[in-house]
Amino acid sequence: MELSCVAQRECRLLGILRRELSLSSGLVKRLKWQNALFVNGEPAHTDRLVVPGDTVSVLLDEQVEGFAPEPLPLSILYEDEWLIALDKPPGQLVHPSPQRNSGTLANALLYHFTATGQRCGVHPATRLDRDTFGVVLAAKSAHVHAKLCQMLRAGEIEKTYHAAVFGAPEADAGVIELPVYKTGGGSLLRVVDVRGQYARTEYRVLRRYAQSALLQLHPVTGRTHQLRLHCLVSGFPILGDPQYCSGASKAYSDAAGLVSQQLCAVRLAFVHPMTGRPLTLQSGQSVILPEETP
Repeated sequence: MELSCVAQRECRLLGILRRELSLSSGLVKRLKWQNALFVNGEPAHTDRLVVPGDTVSVLLDEQVEGFAPEPLPLSILYEDEWLIALDKPPGQLVHPSPQRNSGTLANALLYHFTATGQRCGVHPATRLDRDTFGVVLAAKSAHVHAKLCQMLRAGEIEKTYHAAVFGAPEADAGVIELPVYKTGGGSLLRVVDVRGQYARTEYRVLRRYAQSALLQLHPVTGRTHQLRLHCLVSGFPILGDPQYCSGASKAYSDAAGLVSQQLCAVRLAFVHPMTGRPLTLQSGQSVILPEETP
């Protein structure tokens, strides 16, 4: 993977790397020791003088360690030299953990990169819970990953989810603003607590049924378990959710035979951080609403 530009000013190579190519100081330091910096095709040090018209190029090849490639099914929604978007199924982890080092989306991605001759890293920019399904966006280098994370923090990547819920909001559209707090003690669960981080979710009711509804959810902030917790505390828990549920929603989900939470990341919309081209990525999956089933 190569990043390049033609110099428009006279300066040291380091200035081009930091300003025009927006590389972090840490990444520049690592690339310098990897001999990955070039001017007009020749290896160069960061103190090399660059003049207008010179071509500066950087090799961003990476070696992935710590987990193995696996030939697992992979649904690719979009791919270019900088990033890849996948349609993750329910029940699959995005990245290996100390407890599970195989069978994840990252294992499948690494196999795909190896099979196609790409020296890429696996850098998920958007992460989904194991049982949440839909669009996952990953960068192929640490540099692009940093750009995507910056865009996420700035609210420049619009995330849209669909959720099948037990019950429904009274209003057809609204906002949920409740702080999300990690309980601690080794648990991954979150609760609403004033000590937590500010969290904002925008919702719209797409369809209503006797006991359930289809919601469109837009997480303005990206706290862990935010949508699941917000829906539960607001009185309309997500169907099939084994943790953020009420007794009634669990009974309804069990009776309907739902084996995973009905939360889908249906769409991501953003401007490509490297090409400047608008992208909209759409999942091919949908949530299950038992009251729609004949």
